[in-house]
Amino acid sequence: MRLTRLALVVVLLLLPPAARAEVVVQAYELPKGGGPHDVAVGADGVVWYTAQRAGQLGRLDPATGKVELIPLGAGAAPHGVIVGPDGAPWVTEGGTNAIVRVDPQTRAVRRWPLPEARGYANLNTLTFDKRGRVWFTGQSGVYGRLDPNSGAMQVWDAPRGRGPYGIATTPDGAVYYASLAGSHIARVDLDTGGATVIEPPTKDQGARRVWSDGKGRIWVSEWNSGNVSRYDPATSAWKTWRLPGAAPRAYAVYVDDKDMVWLSDWGANAMVRFDPETEKFQAFPSERGGANVRQILGRPGEVWAPESGADRLVVYRTK
Repeated sequence: MRLTRLALVVVLLLLPPAARAEVVVQAYELPKGGGPHDVAVGADGVVWYTAQRAGQLGRLDPATGKVELIPLGAGAAPHGVIVGPDGAPWVTEGGTNAIVRVDPQTRAVRRWPLPEARGYANLNTLTFDKRGRVWFTGQSGVYGRLDPNSGAMQVWDAPRGRGPYGIATTPDGAVYYASLAGSHIARVDLDTGGATVIEPPTKDQGARRVWSDGKGRIWVSEWNSGNVSRYDPATSAWKTWRLPGAAPRAYAVYVDDKDMVWLSDWGANAMVRFDPETEKFQAFPSERGGANVRQILGRPGEVWAPESGADRLVVYRTK
């Protein structure tokens, strides 16, 4: 596929002088109509994304711009994707109510369906714990755990019903998820599966996604409030910052290898980088209207964002 560089002049002029040489932005055009929802990049640099509207998993080789599409079966509507410890892409496949693994070499698709008695879970996002098990969320009001080795799967009712959305693992192995409809985050007991609700300080904030920094502090993108907040499990303390602009809508959050916090702001149609040390925001607006970045993931030196409204993947390379 054709790859293009963004026009950086306008973006860089918005940044302070010290930041202008730090980020290089590049966009990759994807097949039209796929609606890239979530994205993940492996240690080898290969990028995987969920083409939700097409029912496929996409594979981008950034070196060539080549895109390969892998069908996930009849009725598929994949939502989340991460690269597991085995180097394979793992998918929350909402259309068929299953956890899916795609073999990165053979492209073979393996699926673990949720129990039929659970009904439609509206699967959202997944993460691996340090024991090699997959934890996942379902917006209909569930979260669950899959042991890929044994195939054992357990699904629990969320403590406050509808809303489980983003989920992440901290460096020490703790698992937290965010509840969009429930406006809270929760820590999961890895042994019992129980979830402990943790209330952010802003009421009805719409906690959408979570990520951990290098110190195990939990960063939360707040969709309703337009805030980014941080929870420190060591002290149970919260701190909150409002994104710049008149009407920010913080969708996704990701903390890079330098502990810089990245957010997608639908209100500004931009990616936003936040430095916790200086408490300063830097905006990287998309030149495509309605870009609608739904997830952010990366690897050292790279932050990847899927523009679901523009059928592109955009990488922010940091120095």
